[in-house]
Amino acid sequence: RGGAGAETQVGNDLGSPEPLRWLLRSPFDRNVPVQLELQELLLDHVFQRLGVASQGCVDHPIVLTEAVCNPLYSRQMMSELLFECYQVPKVSYGVDSLYSFYHNRRQNWPCSGLVISSGYQCTHILPVLEGRLDAKNCKRINLGGCQAAVYLQRLLQLKYPGHFAAITLSRMEEILHEHSYIAEDYIEELQKWRSPEYYENNMHKMQLPFSNKLLGSTLTSEEKQERRQQQLRRLQELNARRREEKLQLDQERLDRLLYVQELLEDGQMDQFHKALVELNMDSAEELQSYINKLSLSVEQTKQKILQAEVNIEVDVVDSKPETPDLDPLGSEQSLEDVESINEFEPLFAEEQPEVEKPVAAVQPVFNLAEYHQLFLGTERIRAPEIVFQPSLIGEDQAGIAETMQYVLERYPKEQQAVLVQNVFLTGGNTMYPGLKARVQKELLEMRPFQSSFQVHLASSPVLDAWYGARDWAVEYMTREEGWITRKDYEEKGGEYLKEHCASNVYVPIRLPKQAPRTAEALATSRALASSTGNPCEQ
Repeated sequence: RGGAGAETQVGNDLGSPEPLRWLLRSPFDRNVPVQLELQELLLDHVFQRLGVASQGCVDHPIVLTEAVCNPLYSRQMMSELLFECYQVPKVSYGVDSLYSFYHNRRQNWPCSGLVISSGYQCTHILPVLEGRLDAKNCKRINLGGCQAAVYLQRLLQLKYPGHFAAITLSRMEEILHEHSYIAEDYIEELQKWRSPEYYENNMHKMQLPFSNKLLGSTLTSEEKQERRQQQLRRLQELNARRREEKLQLDQERLDRLLYVQELLEDGQMDQFHKALVELNMDSAEELQSYINKLSLSVEQTKQKILQAEVNIEVDVVDSKPETPDLDPLGSEQSLEDVESINEFEPLFAEEQPEVEKPVAAVQPVFNLAEYHQLFLGTERIRAPEIVFQPSLIGEDQAGIAETMQYVLERYPKEQQAVLVQNVFLTGGNTMYPGLKARVQKELLEMRPFQSSFQVHLASSPVLDAWYGARDWAVEYMTREEGWITRKDYEEKGGEYLKEHCASNVYVPIRLPKQAPRTAEALATSRALASSTGNPCEQ
């Protein structure tokens, strides 16, 4: 976006985001929407793709996800956008990770568990008790897939400074998805990577794009000549376009100055002086000088354009086919004529183009393809490890294991035993191989001896949130639970939330109330008012 007549592109319509990555605009600050004008563009795009054909409104209930413990102001602005702009009949807000938990545990609902949700921007530890979120004990870690991709990019750019520009965030996200894994024991895994045999067996290679033309040109003379002609034609077209633009601009300025001069000739002095002030001129002589200069510039530009057209026509005429050989019987010449012509040939001989020697292909002294390869060793485990050890990137935060232990310690032992029986992993950043084993190892270290626990991974960590929202909407479509109607919005405000099994906890805004004024307080205030009368009267 940006600029006159700019086109707005959303999501996959962008194609490759790398050239525009630092120009992209997002309505979110991490996972909280803060720019509602951009959110409106996103909703327009969504409703258009879904084929919503309602005139002037969206006559469908809306199920929308929001961040854990979403600020009331953000929900208020979103409700205002949906009800006032799109005229939706009702809306429901829920948490994506709780929708995923609901989809995977629907048969045993309501149930308790500890949800670990890790996404692109942050990671949440959410305790769920009897199918309801315990918002007071939720914890958030400001690390996710985005920070892992940036950390991996920094590691590889330091390792391969010659490929600085080719190591993009898109490629780093691809490496994270396809080559990275979580080590069950990070220190022990690093010790394994010190072995050359282990390194050779587990190291992955990634090929960067490259071109053989960097080593040398193997074009023939005809191809070089054709390339020069193409460059010359492009240069001529560019110059012709610039001359036409300059001519048009100068002609517009000249017409403006001539119009001001006509005002002087017609005797309209007030308008003439006002026009001179607008043109930042002082006198009619200065105006005439500018008119003469612009007229000369316009004539010169026209002559250059005509000359360029003539040159193009001459080039076309000169490139005619060769004439066939004449009949030797009708063109007999005497030996003396031939000798006289040969005498003058050195004086008028045309310059013969030098025959270019064929350029031999330059044999590289090394394999160019191997030079453009990335060797992924310990980087495969170092980047995703930041969610367990944020200190690797200098973040002063607790990792998943410490945060999980802190949340569990806020409950009695009986509730702790219930929560750890259903530890649920969801979110796109939980798809690393080995994450489930790592969480089990951390729980084994923090739980009492011979205590049991179970760790489950979502069937589809990325899509289960949508599936859960779909299941909830189908089941609760005819109920009032969880749906905010337009009447609720008008009576209770945009920040109002109807709770349900996958929603946040609604905490209304509580403004401090003024204490009621008693009769004694009123009498005291009147006495004070009478004693502090007007000093002028006293």
